[in-house]
Amino acid sequence: MQTIFFDDKGQIRSGWRTVTFLFSFLLIAYGLIFLSLIILSQLQETESVTGYLPLLIPFTISSIIAILLGWLFAKIFENLPFHVLGISFRGSWFRNLLAGLAIGGIAIGSAVLISVMSGGMSLTLNRDSSGSAIATTLAVTLLIFIAGAVSEETLFRGYMLQTFARSNLVVFGIGFTSLLFAFAHNANPDAGRLSLLNTFLAGIWFAAAYLKTSDLWFPLGLHLMWNWLQGPVFGINVSGIAQFSPDPLLRATDSGPVWLTGGSYGIEGGIVCTIAIVISMGLIYFLPMNSNQIET
Repeated sequence: MQTIFFDDKGQIRSGWRTVTFLFSFLLIAYGLIFLSLIILSQLQETESVTGYLPLLIPFTISSIIAILLGWLFAKIFENLPFHVLGISFRGSWFRNLLAGLAIGGIAIGSAVLISVMSGGMSLTLNRDSSGSAIATTLAVTLLIFIAGAVSEETLFRGYMLQTFARSNLVVFGIGFTSLLFAFAHNANPDAGRLSLLNTFLAGIWFAAAYLKTSDLWFPLGLHLMWNWLQGPVFGINVSGIAQFSPDPLLRATDSGPVWLTGGSYGIEGGIVCTIAIVISMGLIYFLPMNSNQIET
């Protein structure tokens, strides 16, 4: 029985650590999110409450719980310091964040460019919304997408991936966390097989970015810029959700085919997304960035 639960160092095996972490996260985070949404529903309904807070608060709660649990699990089960989680302001964190923002922008920009050049999508300046409404959308959704990126990266590329990596199970950890990441989006509106595949590939993409630098700032930049440019800038649904960008800078008209451009799910449901992710993964591989040794 000891070999099932403990490794040769006497530590609880990474699989059990991950399962315990995941169930703890689901229990605590979703319980708090449920309570917060009940409280919000009792408040006087305003545009900010009905529009943005129900998006921002769950992401923020999820981020806090994923970071706290990641730190506690690393400390309790592996006797590791907080900075191992990869979310502290140490070393080259800002350079890595900027690199992620740049490559994320190149990736979504190339996907949109292919869509437009193929005739499957057209972009026009949004003249239906006021300048103040567009500015509000750009600013508020930036906060939402920051919280969303932190939430998903600290959960999927945080403790779960990292504890597998420290146990020399990198490939399994990437596959497992990328599957979780994909299925977490599969209930979104108009999700399909290609969107599931693309989200799985995106999980591998973000994991590769983490392993390149051994911190979360690089994948955070990728994730943030991809979502923010896609929604409030280009006016494309983000993972099937249009509510993220009520007044975008541009309006995207998708004339298909759906397999190419993604249709109502957004560009993440089309083959142009697949191409962009694969190309950007190759770019990450050849970047002259140093990875800090993963602590064991």
